Amino acid sequence: MRAKMMSLSVGVIVGVVVAVAAGDSSSRAETGPATIRVTDRELRVVRVDIGARGTSPGDVEVVQYQLFNRRVTTQPIGRAELLCTFVDSGRSRVCRGTYFLPRGKLVVGGSMRFRQFYDMAVIGGTGLYDNARGTLTVTRTNTRPVRNLVLFRLVG
Repeated sequence: MRAKMMSLSVGVIVGVVVAVAAGDSSSRAETGPATIRVTDRELRVVRVDIGARGTSPGDVEVVQYQLFNRRVTTQPIGRAELLCTFVDSGRSRVCRGTYFLPRGKLVVGGSMRFRQFYDMAVIGGTGLYDNARGTLTVTRTNTRPVRNLVLFRLVG
């Protein structure tokens, strides 16, 4: 009788472990590989001059964009917000940003020297983009108004 109870207990424990492991692997979001190509239009750039007058370490730049997918609609499909902190008296800055898309958000971060062309890491996301990883490449396509080609290459 004791052997039967032990065997039954081991069976139940193994069953629970297998069920939890199966549930755990199926609950992870798989984002990539995928490519997302949109355009943006700059809405606002605000610079906060901290410390020495002019661009200096610690100054902050806040940039807001509208996002478009002109192949689908002429209306904006989302927005983007970047917050950058200058690390020297030149153009070098460290940035974090969020791209708000129809089915979730993509979070990016990295260093930038010029806003006309830059790459950043995709470091996460929400919704459809939960656990996203990959790269963001932004290329200026127009100056008045400022417009960019925005390309996400997601690997996971």
